[in-house]
Amino acid sequence: MKAINQLKTFQRILGEYPADTPLSKFLPGFYRQNKQMGSTDRRVANRLVYNYFRLGRALPNLPEDERLLVAEFLCNTQTNSYLQNFKPEWAVCVGFNDDDKLALVKTAYPDFKLEDVFPWSSQLSEGIDKEAFLKSFFCQPDLFIRVRNGYDHLVKAELTKAQVVFKDEGNGCYSLPNGTRLETIFAKQHWFEVQDYSSQQTGNYFRPQRWDSWWDACAASGGKSLLLHEDEPNIKLVVSDIRESILANLDERFQLAGLTKYQKKALDLTQNIDSVMHDYAFDGIILDAPCSGSGTWGRTPEMIAQFDTHKIEFFQKLQKSIAQNVVKYLKPGKPLIYITCSAFKGENEDVVDYLVNELGLKLQEKAVLKGYERKADTMFVARLSPAAS
Repeated sequence: MKAINQLKTFQRILGEYPADTPLSKFLPGFYRQNKQMGSTDRRVANRLVYNYFRLGRALPNLPEDERLLVAEFLCNTQTNSYLQNFKPEWAVCVGFNDDDKLALVKTAYPDFKLEDVFPWSSQLSEGIDKEAFLKSFFCQPDLFIRVRNGYDHLVKAELTKAQVVFKDEGNGCYSLPNGTRLETIFAKQHWFEVQDYSSQQTGNYFRPQRWDSWWDACAASGGKSLLLHEDEPNIKLVVSDIRESILANLDERFQLAGLTKYQKKALDLTQNIDSVMHDYAFDGIILDAPCSGSGTWGRTPEMIAQFDTHKIEFFQKLQKSIAQNVVKYLKPGKPLIYITCSAFKGENEDVVDYLVNELGLKLQEKAVLKGYERKADTMFVARLSPAAS
């Protein structure tokens, strides 16, 4: 009976879910309207819905309840009441490795193909292991935090006290089980930032010098600025974003991190911004460019169902337009750090080729940050510079 009710709730959610909305925004509203659902009911419903979308574009013609069974089998390593009730022969095999589980699914559903989960693998960036990347969608990424300098021992003590299993990834980075209630464990302490592992690694490419002037051009939540400040507190910083609401939210986050000296500017970087920026010349620019976000779809698997390949071209044009308007404010020989959270070559290497061949920048280094290897986001970073005068 419990599993049947879980299925009915899943079907209701799927029936009411507007396809162009993030699940993280839709589900809280659904639960507010269905207050009879307890915390366990909500947790199970979350798991079922997210796992369903983790199957991506595979087996599109199967009924929803059957697709959900396949997803539950592939995305779990421990049995649960849902599998036990609807597919007991699979429930006993749920601890098998990925290849063996995929073989069982293929036997039951000959039309199943792993490459259908994410059917754009031919467009992935260079060096990405396509099979490993595809399999990573069956696993929820971890939660990562970056501990501020000097607070490691306090954070470890609190996590241990709360009996949270965590892993020290080095350089102040800790991985925790997704869903860890950090706001409960650290009610008033501000000892860390929540930031994905790969996002933290982009900081290795900044290398600011004391008293440098830097511009975080698409600042969003400010994570890259905070990395920069932690590395070199004495820089002069300008942060900008097209969304004024985003910039308003930065103040509190920066203040808690001890970042107090910075300028904010609301800028549309697809337009000529000389009237605002004509007096500026920077020792470094971070361009965390708008992108498809395909490297983060392990966290938002519903995006696989919403994606169309024309969006790669759309974002590539946007990235080129922004880069063209940004690089003119860079001092000769100083770095542009180009970052995306995309796994697509069209948004990564192809844009770097444009920066080199059309804008005259010199490529110093580039890397795909293969988050799929460690339950993190997959990102791309390149460090380039204009010719020294």
